[in-house]
Amino acid sequence: MAHQRSYHRLLVWHRAMDFADQIYTATEHWPLHEHYNWRSQVRRSAFSVPANIAEGHARTGVKEYLHHLSIAYGSLNETETALQFALRRRYLDEPALDTLMSQSGQVGRLLLALMRSLRHHLNQ
Repeated sequence: MAHQRSYHRLLVWHRAMDFADQIYTATEHWPLHEHYNWRSQVRRSAFSVPANIAEGHARTGVKEYLHHLSIAYGSLNETETALQFALRRRYLDEPALDTLMSQSGQVGRLLLALMRSLRHHLNQ
């Protein structure tokens, strides 16, 4: 079964960690009044992606794993929405947003592929 190997070996987990790291970097210079509110929320949602991949991987059942991957996917979309808002507030410029959205898109595709694979395994 795919989820029996260590989550450290999953490409999606590595890409999600890279994405979370880039979010931390991108939010470093946001206005001081945002540091403990919105910036913190964006960072938490970004970190939630690899954290839920790892937590789901550690669960004993495929359905539980899928549930955590679904949460990770939701957190990824929450982070994307926050990035779009950051562009509106001019905390990010278009090139920075494009780079982050590209990374997010890659993570999203990998998450969906893993979920599809697990669902296939579940239905066999």
